[in-house]
Amino acid sequence: MTHPASGRPSSVLFVTNDFPPRPGGIQSFVHGLALRTPDAVVYAPAWPGCAEFDRRQPYRVVRHPTRLMLPTPAVARTAARLVAEHGARTVVFGAAAPLGLLAPRLRGAGARRTVMLTHGHEASWASAPGFRSVLRRIGAHADVVTYLGDYTRERLTAAIPEAKLVRLAPGVDVEQFHPGAAPPGFRAALGLAGRPVVVCVSRLVPRKGQDQLIRAWPQVLRAVPDAVLLLVGGGPYRRTLERLAAGRESIRFTGTVPAASLPGYYAVADVFAMPCRTRLKGVDVEGLGIVFLEASATGLPVVAGASGGAPDAVRPGDTGLVVDGEDPGVVAQAVVELLSDPDKARKLGRGGRDWIVREWAWDQVAARFHALL
Repeated sequence: MTHPASGRPSSVLFVTNDFPPRPGGIQSFVHGLALRTPDAVVYAPAWPGCAEFDRRQPYRVVRHPTRLMLPTPAVARTAARLVAEHGARTVVFGAAAPLGLLAPRLRGAGARRTVMLTHGHEASWASAPGFRSVLRRIGAHADVVTYLGDYTRERLTAAIPEAKLVRLAPGVDVEQFHPGAAPPGFRAALGLAGRPVVVCVSRLVPRKGQDQLIRAWPQVLRAVPDAVLLLVGGGPYRRTLERLAAGRESIRFTGTVPAASLPGYYAVADVFAMPCRTRLKGVDVEGLGIVFLEASATGLPVVAGASGGAPDAVRPGDTGLVVDGEDPGVVAQAVVELLSDPDKARKLGRGGRDWIVREWAWDQVAARFHALL
């Protein structure tokens, strides 16, 4: 496709609130798509460290001056200018809600196709009458609305015509996330040498279930006395979690770590656990959980909470276990089962690695995405 005025290839414009260097699964998903899209242009909020991040990208990134973009006239003007300036015939909204409300304005500027990604929060919107009507307005101006898995698709059909819904889940870089990804001596440097390790990699917020892991931990230690719980990530719930874990040497907090270091933190562990749970009467729900996929790619058995679409990221009995994240006793039992049976843990880890390489590798996801464009 070419720019009608210049004859050069037209661009694909990504309009998204979720983008690095802000950490998170949606952010890495959208970045991965942009990275694999020729002539991509990204319009995203400013975030600490964004100038350095943007310089390393092979595509143009235009930053909104604040950390949040809403469908305001100012944001609409900038996005419309980028459509016209780059001849963008396709616009991809990194999350349909709320920025998908800009679609009519961008069509007026020259866009011919709109692809809207959805995640857990759109599934929540579809369940609430007031938000559902807004989501209907957004979907009315989309050519394609993607969904992560069966859970999100089922809920989105309350607001989005089924004919527009197409599955598109995140990809995993299987060259980056793989067994043995930890640098030599990394486990010893973290003080974990010779100890069974359970890792949870995620933002520290109540939905993710780190508090339930901490509550489950005394029961785990009774069965596996030298085990260590490694909580990787930062977030607003950290102080609460630290108070809950006070005085326990076997629970470690790393804080936020660089994205490039994440594979090593997975690879030092024996089990991955994130017992996520649905909160606020279904408003706060897990859309999928890319961390389960990354853990599986690294060869770890996973313990996942049965929140929203999280079970779509696990094959129970083949790659891990799905548990009730509301019950610390059940969480503890699953973790103990995997720590106490290394053969089973290794079998699930191998099954997870094979599954990710076969169905979740980025080249396959990119091919599906380009077909939507």
